[in-house]
Amino acid sequence: MRALALALTFFAATAARAQSPALSEEQKIDALIQSVADLRGAVFIRNGSEYDAKAAADHLRMKREKAGKRVKTADEFIRLCGSESLMSGKPYQIRYADGRIETSEVFLRARLAELEHR
Repeated sequence: MRALALALTFFAATAARAQSPALSEEQKIDALIQSVADLRGAVFIRNGSEYDAKAAADHLRMKREKAGKRVKTADEFIRLCGSESLMSGKPYQIRYADGRIETSEVFLRARLAELEHR
């Protein structure tokens, strides 16, 4: 009986996931920007200057808006808006509270993979 209950729970969860619509590219981009805004204790490094998570998210929103129709997918957003400075060509970096540093591209691609896996 317990095995049957577990199997039914598994199938119900799988069916619910299958029925939930996939995120649109617009929703993925919004979620990526929000994931940046939600980082606490992180410092964003852009062209040698440091910014908090809110300022970094605001900058990404502005770049997305300026990119207009050139950005149709989350991948294009990461490549064209979220990875490097258009002025200097330097990659954006994130320094976490523990001192670890990674590029924003690595961070955003990992978040995108999580979104697409759901």
